[in-house]
Amino acid sequence: MAIERRPLRDQIRDEVLARLRRGDFPAGQDVNEARLAADLGVSRTPLREALIALEIEGLIQSRPGKGFRFAPVSPKEYRELCPVVAALEALALESSDPEYLARTAPKLLTMATEFDVSVASQAEIEQRDDEWHDLLLGGCRNERLMDLLTTVKASLRRYVHVVIDDETEISRSAGEHKLIAERLISGDLAGAVEALKANWTSGTERVLEKLTRES
Repeated sequence: MAIERRPLRDQIRDEVLARLRRGDFPAGQDVNEARLAADLGVSRTPLREALIALEIEGLIQSRPGKGFRFAPVSPKEYRELCPVVAALEALALESSDPEYLARTAPKLLTMATEFDVSVASQAEIEQRDDEWHDLLLGGCRNERLMDLLTTVKASLRRYVHVVIDDETEISRSAGEHKLIAERLISGDLAGAVEALKANWTSGTERVLEKLTRES
């Protein structure tokens, strides 16, 4: 793992989060601290500090006498997270610089139109979705809001395997991305905000059904 001029615990936290997003750690799996520390090339002290930070974010759970485990997924949590992320992203979009949105909307439409889900891997789909939403909200200067959004979305990422595995959900999301961009291009910010909320909530029931079957 490359060492940067940041606290080691922060670097470890980011690396563990990246691996969690890739699906390297199944939800509910125990954390083997010794093995993970050796794999990352770090001692267990900064690793534990990173795991505690991830516990605060809801991605890791600690159990007395049993150590850490990756938080399990549940239909209840997913149902609660989606409207929270929808509300936070909607607020960020409403708070964005209008000139930034006007400049960026055509690029957002191009990204949504050109992406071919049928030939993309899971990692590519997730990356493109992240890039699209990051670009959409790049004009929001409320740092507290964006930090809060990052933290909440980190918990939601544990469910990405369920969403990305459903081609209907991916196609629906791509169409909604186009609609958001089109409304921004036409100057309809309120319409874009409503479409953004729907992007996070309209497929909730389908995903919940799948989570219930898997649990």
